[in-house]
Amino acid sequence: MDSIEIQKVNTDDLMEIRHLVLWPDKPREFVKVPEDASGIHFGLYFEGKLVSVISLFDDEQGIRFRKFATLPDFQGKGLGSRLLHHAITYAQAQGYTRMWCDARTDALGFYERFGFKKFSEPFFKQHIEYYKIERIL
Repeated sequence: MDSIEIQKVNTDDLMEIRHLVLWPDKPREFVKVPEDASGIHFGLYFEGKLVSVISLFDDEQGIRFRKFATLPDFQGKGLGSRLLHHAITYAQAQGYTRMWCDARTDALGFYERFGFKKFSEPFFKQHIEYYKIERIL
């Protein structure tokens, strides 16, 4: 029996994971995205507990994902991979032809396994290095 379920979640449900994983040293408000109200948010539940989240946003360049985060105790178990695969499948089903994001440099290897490629020079948010990455769907 599979103890994993992926479903749409509201922004209130995912803020704690975003904050804890991505910017724990910043105020909780820091992890809000201005477009959150218009985004599609998916959460992965493992044995009934929300452990991984991703947010998708329509824009002129395709569909962008942001604030993809998995709780530290659940990283390295394939759960984030399941959630990203779900997001890619959803985007394809909605007719999108390109998915992109700003990816932390230390996560590039993860995204490359899903066919994402860099399309920018490195840049910084706060003191963390990022690249823009994309995948043609």
